[in-house]
Amino acid sequence: MRSTPNKWMAALIAAALLAPPITAMAQPGHDELPPGLQKKVQRGEPLPPGWKKKLYPGAYLDRDLYAYAQVISPMDRHGRMVVRIEDETLRLVASTLEIVDILTR
Repeated sequence: MRSTPNKWMAALIAAALLAPPITAMAQPGHDELPPGLQKKVQRGEPLPPGWKKKLYPGAYLDRDLYAYAQVISPMDRHGRMVVRIEDETLRLVASTLEIVDILTR
């Protein structure tokens, strides 16, 4: 006995509806600083060298790192600003904290 295409289609739709959403499987807080680094930033201590690996054009600067940053040039007419974090100078989109350019590498 052969099954009809409608039965297969119904089975696929049922499986898709019952499957957990893919976003539920993603690691929560992937772009956040680990708790240890958050504490260092809050205490004003220097960050370990590895934090710089997350800085590249197109990435978004973590809000905790931004709180640690010194504003060098406030927002210009294009909505960009320049900040310094330790020895790194970055040009950011002020509203989203997207890294536009890294000025000190």
